[in-house]
Amino acid sequence: MIPQKILVYLYIFFTLLVFSSCQKKGIFIPKETKSKTEVRKLIATADHFNTAKQFDSAFYYYNKAKINCNPGNNTDDYIYCIWNMADIQHNQDDFIGSENTVKEALPFLSSSKNAIYKWNVHTISGNNYINLYNYDCALYSFKKALRLKTDETRKLKAKNNIASVFIKERKYNEALEILLSLSLNRTLQQNPEYYSKILDKIGFCYFKLENKMALSFYTKSLAIKSKLKNDSELGKTYYYLAEYYQKSNPVLSLKYANLSYKKYTITNCIDNRLKTLALLIKNSSDTRLKRNSILYVALTDSVFEIKQKAKNLFARIKYDSKKEKEENLKLKSQKIKNELQLARQETRNIISYVIILVALVFIIILYFYLKSRANREKIKATYHSETRISKKLHDELANDVYHAMVFAENTDLSTPGNKKQLLDNLNTIYSRSGDISKEKCPINTDKDYLISLKQMISGFHTPKSKLLLNGLDAIRWNEIEKIQKINIYRTVQELLVNMKKHSKATLVILTFKENNNNISIDYTDNGQGIDLKKIVVKNGLYNVENRISAAKGSIAIESNPEKGFKVFIKFPLV
Repeated sequence: MIPQKILVYLYIFFTLLVFSSCQKKGIFIPKETKSKTEVRKLIATADHFNTAKQFDSAFYYYNKAKINCNPGNNTDDYIYCIWNMADIQHNQDDFIGSENTVKEALPFLSSSKNAIYKWNVHTISGNNYINLYNYDCALYSFKKALRLKTDETRKLKAKNNIASVFIKERKYNEALEILLSLSLNRTLQQNPEYYSKILDKIGFCYFKLENKMALSFYTKSLAIKSKLKNDSELGKTYYYLAEYYQKSNPVLSLKYANLSYKKYTITNCIDNRLKTLALLIKNSSDTRLKRNSILYVALTDSVFEIKQKAKNLFARIKYDSKKEKEENLKLKSQKIKNELQLARQETRNIISYVIILVALVFIIILYFYLKSRANREKIKATYHSETRISKKLHDELANDVYHAMVFAENTDLSTPGNKKQLLDNLNTIYSRSGDISKEKCPINTDKDYLISLKQMISGFHTPKSKLLLNGLDAIRWNEIEKIQKINIYRTVQELLVNMKKHSKATLVILTFKENNNNISIDYTDNGQGIDLKKIVVKNGLYNVENRISAAKGSIAIESNPEKGFKVFIKFPLV
């Protein structure tokens, strides 16, 4: 814990030092973008001009708001500006420019939670693709809009747009399938203006399929639009009727064509006027043909000039804004570069000194910390070892010596049998003291380790306790680290000592296995077993568990009273 605290203090010191050096040199930190409030003000201005149909001014302020908007933390405003700009370009028939603009919003749609903004972007993109005759991309865009979680009205509009693509592709049956289902929707029927448009499209599909049902849908649409008194929409239905009667009743067709042209003239729909004029030219002759043709050419030239100016204006606005932004960034970058150059050398020196200081302090602290920890572990290990040996001396040797003394005091040692029994007892005490002394002796972990391990295990083999070994020679002992060899040695020793003291087993089986960079030791005896819920904390098993835990191994014990004892141990090889 001590090194971590000191490192935290040093980090704080280093940060403050660098910050203060930057303050002294007066390093310039530029503002990234304008605040959201300022961006919203620009958007409000753009919305005002857009509502007033001053599209050039609206486009300028939307573009300015977009440039000053950070899409990373103000995604919705950024997308809002883009789709409005794209919408203005689309309405001015600049479909390529509109599509290039709307593509700027695509990388940020996934970051926005506003489904309506996403719907608008995909819808504008789809309408651009329709006018660019790229029907596959248009269909893809409208289907993406349909999959968004929006209100029912937008769902219906998306389906209508998909039907429009099928009409452009001359897939009239597929378009009819969608349009007829839309015409039955109550929500759509409650919107007369939109409902009449659906009826027009259904009538057009039937007209192209040469089905006479087209006239009934046109007539129903005309009745609705007449009540609404929408000149632009009336002009569209009159045009459809002019097309419908073009072959069967040219006079009636000409009548509807003139009505359509009149309505489009009132609303100043130049593109639709041109389309109607083209139909009038087909049905006109002599003086009317000449007059309509001259008017068509004049309108065409006027439209081309207006649209070209609009395209050039929008392109110029975007170019000038981009150029201005690049120049501002260049100036700011140069200023930063000049000011940073003055402070760079001093900052480098300070950083170098601090890094060297931190490294030295860290190395010193780490050295003393590791040394202290090693000493504590050594003291702890010595304490456990001495405690274990002391307990054995008390529990085993002291009791045996006491019984030998009592036997010598109360028994006639002149009798050969008693004398022999006393000598046997003393020999047992000597043997046990030798075993205890071996536990304290250092373990040979070199090439003779296997011999030492076998000798230690064989010392527990007695006429009353038979001990079987499996797989001991199959282990690659030379590839195992010394510390793990000691852990294995001591663990097996603890198990056998515990068996000798408590289990009264007549058969012990030790199985060694090596797999998956682990050594497993399975111990089984047929002794009296133990109740695992009543294990004494300070017994030999507790020492075994501590040793295995320290070696990052695992242990599992299975036992019940009078049913033997099993231990499953696993050590990592390294």
